[in-house]
Amino acid sequence: MWEGYPDITTRRLFIMKRGKRYAEAAKTIDRSVLYDAPEAISLVKKAASAKFDETIEAHIRTGCDGRHADQQIRGAVVLPHGTGKTVRILVFAKGPKADEALAAGADFVGAEELIPKIQNEGWLDFDVVVATPDMMGVVGRLGRVLGPKGLMPNPKAGTVTMDVTKAINDIKAGKVEYRLDKTNIIHVPVGKASFEEDKLADNFQTLIDAIMKAKPSAVKGAYLKSVTLTSTMGPGVKLNVAKLTN
Repeated sequence: MWEGYPDITTRRLFIMKRGKRYAEAAKTIDRSVLYDAPEAISLVKKAASAKFDETIEAHIRTGCDGRHADQQIRGAVVLPHGTGKTVRILVFAKGPKADEALAAGADFVGAEELIPKIQNEGWLDFDVVVATPDMMGVVGRLGRVLGPKGLMPNPKAGTVTMDVTKAINDIKAGKVEYRLDKTNIIHVPVGKASFEEDKLADNFQTLIDAIMKAKPSAVKGAYLKSVTLTSTMGPGVKLNVAKLTN
């Protein structure tokens, strides 16, 4: 993150400035209150005071135990108003499917020849990877590189498919993937600070509905333990979970 801040003095000034801005924003939020979604969205938008268009993210702590296969959560949903982010798509496909991917607007299309570029040269100038099923033997060789970065194609997320046109169109329309991290929390962007509040609300509720539908039957007790909205550089706002799921 320090490309634009080469010397240590400039970095310290940046941190101090960010700290002051963060502290001011935090004063507007009562950490003892669980907010309704509309008020939380309004507060998060107001707290997003950076000079760039901050991403608004949802952080959802679940009651799942991801160590058990029957409590894993992974899926995808198309947000009605998109994410506000330009997504770079890499497609692993051959022949007619490669042509179809290019026609649908994929940024990069290839097959085995991409393995050394990614594995040896560290090329990762893409945000989403799509693959046709026949290419998964090739893509599997990149598991150690793509897996930790959340880039591995997955059938549940709709990124392993023969219908590459639909996959690309969905991603460009604002499809986001949700999955448990190692601490059983789901982190998903729901838009940008520049979005109107009602559009952020639509996106957020669409995500919550999808996650509720994905609830594993093996989960005991509370499914959603806490839900927090935050901007890239701003403080978190905790939501009233009971009202989200009614």
